[in-house]
Amino acid sequence: MSKLMPPAHPFDDDKLKEECGVFGVVGVADAANFVALGLHALQHRGQEAGGIVSHDPIEGFNSARRFGYVRDNFTSQSLMKTLPGPLAIGHVRYSTAGSKGAAIRDVQPFFGEFSMGGAAIAHNGNITNADALRRELIERGSIFQSSSDSECIIHLMARSLQRTIPERMEDALRRVEGAFSVVAMTRTKLIGVRDPLGVRPLVLGKIGDGWALSSETCALDIIGAEYVREIEPGEMVVISEKHGIESIRPFRPRPSKFCIFEHVYFSRPDSSIDGRSVYETRRQIGVELAREAPVEADLVCPVPDSGTPAAIGFAHESGIPFGQGIIRNQYMGRTFIEPTEQIRNMGVRLKLNVNRALIKGKRVILVDDSVVRGTTSRKIKEMILDAGAAEVHFRIASPPTAWPCFYGVDTPQREKLLAATMTEEEMRQHLNVDSLKFISLDGLYRAVGEAEGRKNDCPQYCDACFSGEYPVEPSDMIQKGFVLKAAE
Repeated sequence: MSKLMPPAHPFDDDKLKEECGVFGVVGVADAANFVALGLHALQHRGQEAGGIVSHDPIEGFNSARRFGYVRDNFTSQSLMKTLPGPLAIGHVRYSTAGSKGAAIRDVQPFFGEFSMGGAAIAHNGNITNADALRRELIERGSIFQSSSDSECIIHLMARSLQRTIPERMEDALRRVEGAFSVVAMTRTKLIGVRDPLGVRPLVLGKIGDGWALSSETCALDIIGAEYVREIEPGEMVVISEKHGIESIRPFRPRPSKFCIFEHVYFSRPDSSIDGRSVYETRRQIGVELAREAPVEADLVCPVPDSGTPAAIGFAHESGIPFGQGIIRNQYMGRTFIEPTEQIRNMGVRLKLNVNRALIKGKRVILVDDSVVRGTTSRKIKEMILDAGAAEVHFRIASPPTAWPCFYGVDTPQREKLLAATMTEEEMRQHLNVDSLKFISLDGLYRAVGEAEGRKNDCPQYCDACFSGEYPVEPSDMIQKGFVLKAAE
């Protein structure tokens, strides 16, 4: 593993991980500097690696791809001077499809040289028919340089007979299944596309006379851009300094299926989704959870940091005091000592510590965003009991995660998901806590603004990780033997 790679940690290993974040800017001087700032704000969406491609009218296309954090790589003047120009796109990565190792060839954006000029592409999501597309393209002579499913788009564009690069991209994306939010660039244009279901996010911002595309609104804030609107599901925008914004609809309209877990965990709490504060949504999840699963206790504690807004909402609705019973070490980084077996067994304690004075003798409600494998939940419970808690009650701000995601989220195999093999009571016994309750799917829908709850005949969001109802068949996985949920 590269020494520049951020450290793996047992705490983070028990969380679902977004695949990546994308960002692009056109019409500003030194666009790559703005992209680096945007990627820094999107670092939570991918900590494995990052890349930037820029274009300058004189120097042409330039790129830089690095392992590790944006702050460690894209802040040096010497590097950023190699990325001149008024147009740039970038990508932060956490691998899902493709290899899990440190391979610089898998780091986006990807670049291709076509007869009408070069183009770079950065992709957030997963292509569910990528295996079939790759086999077909290789049989027809394509030579792949990476293990990423995103590279299929470049090869499909190369084989398209359309006249312009945006038209070739339209042509290529019509053959792609799954989830994709794409930020791409030519010599003069910034392009943004969302798949017909709008599973993954993409927003548009205005900065001076220029424009920005981003996975989240928080990245627009960091560069001082004004939020304009979301790119709509199935929409392609082509932006240039000369012609402004052109909106194209290359796909047949379909009902939106935005990923509901963006509200629960992936997006930063200071972002907004469809005009609604992510923080406020998570606080409301806690309110709904307190109504659905009340319990007598003395203290409501969040599991840092993602459980905090829900814990605040739970405490407010229940009338039980809120307290920071668990403190997160924000500066852990790599341990400076050899990771012996004894150190590895410390696990969560390297990152989290219990506020013993607050916890001792109390009946404690722990509010977390999800339970995946359950390994971290057990360790946190043990820490709370060791600190002298009288009781431990878990309240989870999402329904049981019982199905893997194939649309851009790193999910364990189904048999490794605790909720796939156990009932709620069996999970409670496995975690050895006094009580365990998850918010219902209807409660989650109410919290995100759907007053009537979930419409079972046509869910308003993609909630496949909870329901097993996949809005796009994961065709590659079905070929490998994955069984979809049987109709009830």
